[in-house]
Amino acid sequence: MSVLFLFIDGLGLGPDDPTVNPLAASRTRWFRLAGSLPPPGLDGRMVVATDATLGVPGLPQSATGQTAILTGKNAPFLAGRHINGYCTRRLAELLESHSIFARLIAAGLRPAFANAYTPRFFQDARRLRFPSVTTVAQRKAGMPLRTLEHLRRGEALYQDFTNAILVGQGYDLPLLSPAEAGARLAALAARHDFTMFEYFQTDLCGHAQDFPRALRLLEDLDAFLTAALDGTDRSRDLVVVGSDHGNLEDLSRKTHTAHPVPTMIWGVGAEAFARRIRTIADLAPAVLAHLRVGGVGTLANPPEKD
Repeated sequence: MSVLFLFIDGLGLGPDDPTVNPLAASRTRWFRLAGSLPPPGLDGRMVVATDATLGVPGLPQSATGQTAILTGKNAPFLAGRHINGYCTRRLAELLESHSIFARLIAAGLRPAFANAYTPRFFQDARRLRFPSVTTVAQRKAGMPLRTLEHLRRGEALYQDFTNAILVGQGYDLPLLSPAEAGARLAALAARHDFTMFEYFQTDLCGHAQDFPRALRLLEDLDAFLTAALDGTDRSRDLVVVGSDHGNLEDLSRKTHTAHPVPTMIWGVGAEAFARRIRTIADLAPAVLAHLRVGGVGTLANPPEKD
């Protein structure tokens, strides 16, 4: 029994308007997500419209949203605001105490973060000083970061999953089709209890308001996800797709949105998993409950102030 979590940055549930929403214009199998949601289980998945605001004023942002996803805590409420970009000291404290990676390791399970880091990352002082939430979560849990050597051995994927960006930067690596990359992710997930892959080209595309590119990204994601699902034994394992905030679903604006985000679930226990999800802070506890690791609560609804 394992969980594969595909995290897609900046993917919301927006208007059923194909002039502004690529998810309304998309002809993909899984990412035509606008208007009414698919009926539960009809195409083998559960889809839950999931709150990303967590009751905190302002637009949801990546750092607090991802911390909430990974810890089950209402990170923007605890930090006092939505925080964009990089991991702050307060968020790092939450990750050190509550991250899903650390909890799984403490329970004797095997988590994996599938993304590979380039040599430039380890040499870039600014990146080391201002790391992402997922990077900090791995380090706080004592997990070594995967490198291009892992990628060459088929034990990791780059963040664009095809290696096109790396090849463009001069790295000697094979190009992967989205389907080949999805099959690789499924094979990696089969060797771990929990595997997370982070994809953020969607968020960059949303900020750029690039509609043609958004459609191409959704087509690639669709093929990638389809191959990952085909490579997963869904009678035994669970596949989850989630996001931290909206963005790509409304290209009439450059900013994030307050729209709910889709949580999509396939495989064994999908119905029970879906019933646990109301906000993005419910994802980590739902994974831990599915893997029968107890003791992690949520603070999805902030307490009223005195």
